Amino acid sequence: MRIGTTTTADLLLGAYEWVARRAFIAAGTRRAARFGSFGSGSIICFPPVALFGEHAIHIGSNTLIGPHCALSAGMAPGQSLLSDRVVVIGDRCLIGRHSSIAGHLEVVIEDDVYFGPNVFVTDQNHAVTDPYLPIGRQSQPEAPVRIGAGSWLGTNVVVVPGVTIGRHVAVGANSVVTTDLPDNCVAVGAPARPIDRI
Repeated sequence: MRIGTTTTADLLLGAYEWVARRAFIAAGTRRAARFGSFGSGSIICFPPVALFGEHAIHIGSNTLIGPHCALSAGMAPGQSLLSDRVVVIGDRCLIGRHSSIAGHLEVVIEDDVYFGPNVFVTDQNHAVTDPYLPIGRQSQPEAPVRIGAGSWLGTNVVVVPGVTIGRHVAVGANSVVTTDLPDNCVAVGAPARPIDRI
């Protein structure tokens, strides 16, 4: 349908952009008050894909969480959690669009960490120990994850349970981090391995 020179698509896109500019979550709003803490200058862009367990999620100051991101403490809304600090994101972080952070025990992202788009970080995974039980119903024990200050994770990086990424680490696109990475390195691959020092 065309209205003068404006199409229906133009109108819908304009309406979506209008909502996106106004529907983000920011410090001082009622939605931000659901979080364990929500620092000044921080925003979660519209739309979040999944957002629950906010009382156990802590976000520092001047952090930007891009559109279509998922932040969760626990596996479902209303779940009893092991602590009130399950997901902690520091100051001045950038979490790229379509990224997911799923915490059950402890995921800590220190200050000044940048994610490219579509990064996945979790502290719990499925198990494959029982061949008669669907894998989706098996789980491994949670293991804390920490990403050191000043690090950068490229597009499509996956960080699995129990991993510590040091400070000032660059992880290349499409890498899967399965073991600890030392400070000041460049790591790539699946599994990710250091290939250079910074």
